[in-house]
Amino acid sequence: MTRPVSATELEARFQRCARLIAQADGLLITAGAGLGVDSGLPDFRGSEGMWRAYPALGRAGMHFHDIASPNAFDTRPRLAWGFYGHRLALYRKTEPGPAFAILGEIGRRLRNGAFIFTSNVDGQFQKAGFDAGRIVECHGSIHHLQCMVGCRGDIWPADGFLPDVDAYTCKLVNALPHCPWCRGLARPNVLMFGDAGWIDDRTRLQQARLGDWQRRVDRLLVIEIGAGTAIPSVRLFGEGRDAPMIRINPAESATSADRGVSLPLTGTQAMRGIADALLDAGFLER
Repeated sequence: MTRPVSATELEARFQRCARLIAQADGLLITAGAGLGVDSGLPDFRGSEGMWRAYPALGRAGMHFHDIASPNAFDTRPRLAWGFYGHRLALYRKTEPGPAFAILGEIGRRLRNGAFIFTSNVDGQFQKAGFDAGRIVECHGSIHHLQCMVGCRGDIWPADGFLPDVDAYTCKLVNALPHCPWCRGLARPNVLMFGDAGWIDDRTRLQQARLGDWQRRVDRLLVIEIGAGTAIPSVRLFGEGRDAPMIRINPAESATSADRGVSLPLTGTQAMRGIADALLDAGFLER
């Protein structure tokens, strides 16, 4: 459990964040599901949260790992695409929260800018104006599709797919998306549970670009935001950078005190506090 932090201590932490940012020449933003929740997206980190968003799955007793799996597309394609199709439509209309704009402004003021490493498949960083060439989506993107059987190993944009989902049954009403090559079922290019068929070519190219960028950075700073320990992909990656870290998480913010700052806050709360400290320091302009 994260211990309560006084207003005075929080202010001191914000000032330390400002000093870390001012001395950096490159910002790596590592982001997990909590950042999307901060923008108003559903929280799938527990079955209760998912069932509130998708009552039909609750009535069926299906957990996240049941529906977020290739097996669901094999056995119940309309239900699987109802779940992912609804999410696709939701992500398309959701506007990124305030934390994105503050992160973007900080990145623009550093010599080597910012790069993103995220487990989120929602495309919110691109929508917030971040350079698509500087984003690693380590679990793929719901805005891209692939063949269910991987017939050509191809990945293509989901732009032409407009899902129509029955809210009561959580089933896709309109035509299932298909592979343009074999005409079989298409699925999201997203890494699911028990997923041996995910095509990771797009993500591997993103990771190569991140490696090229990081080699140019002399004073890297990591801002981790909304990343938990249940699926620790983002946490482990950020911790492996051997760089100072600002960790933002309401419930799991503990980090090494000698190299990092712990902020037990939401992304919006933390980034607004950091922005105020940067304004006071003259790093940002009012």
